[in-house]
Amino acid sequence: MIPCYIDMFYPEVGIATLELLEKLGADVDYPFDQTCCGQPMANSGAQAEAQATEELFVNNFAAYDYIVAPSGSCVHHIRNKFTAAADSPERRHVSARVRDLPEFLHDVLKVKDFPWAEFPHEVALHVSCSAIRGLGEQAMSERPNDPFFSKPRSLLEKVKGLTLADFSRPDECCGFGGTFAVTDEAVSASMGNDKLERLGRTGARYVISGDMSCLMHLQGCAHRNREDFRFLHLAQVLNGSAR
Repeated sequence: MIPCYIDMFYPEVGIATLELLEKLGADVDYPFDQTCCGQPMANSGAQAEAQATEELFVNNFAAYDYIVAPSGSCVHHIRNKFTAAADSPERRHVSARVRDLPEFLHDVLKVKDFPWAEFPHEVALHVSCSAIRGLGEQAMSERPNDPFFSKPRSLLEKVKGLTLADFSRPDECCGFGGTFAVTDEAVSASMGNDKLERLGRTGARYVISGDMSCLMHLQGCAHRNREDFRFLHLAQVLNGSAR
């Protein structure tokens, strides 16, 4: 499943996701009738529009063993907040079988290495709020007694030449929040600028995430600030297509 904003603005991320899954031996199909998962409408209270979109999603994806998407926020919506569509065995199957790309690689395929991937750069990893608190892909700072883990980080550690930069408050929101960036523009931009400041202190000029929506927001903040960051999706690095 390729999120609508990736399809429209970052098609190279969708291509990298497909190529990566095929390199790892997955039998991948792409339903051409797919549209949005319904998250923007549901988050904005537009239940009728969300219902129609969610039901189309269920019709498109109910027959598959796994639904894999390169977007933690979309997966979080489908798995945990997919309530506008009528309850049915098909809807429950879709919610149970959807996986964000990092958790599919880490938990289902259990990938040990990416022999084709090389990225000789220092990078800063941003893991989204949805991936951390909605999907459990990384330890939460508000639970300081829990052992640290990070599924996206463990995948990037398998890429030849790549080094990961540490920065303060790594699991703090980037400020995008979907429609929040529209309804609370000033707060959203301030949060994005704060995040970029912490990333910039590391000296790393590459920012990687499994959520392109977060990177889209940070990219906009960096552009307005005339900062020279490069933003890449995790799939592009693991696929070996990032340079």
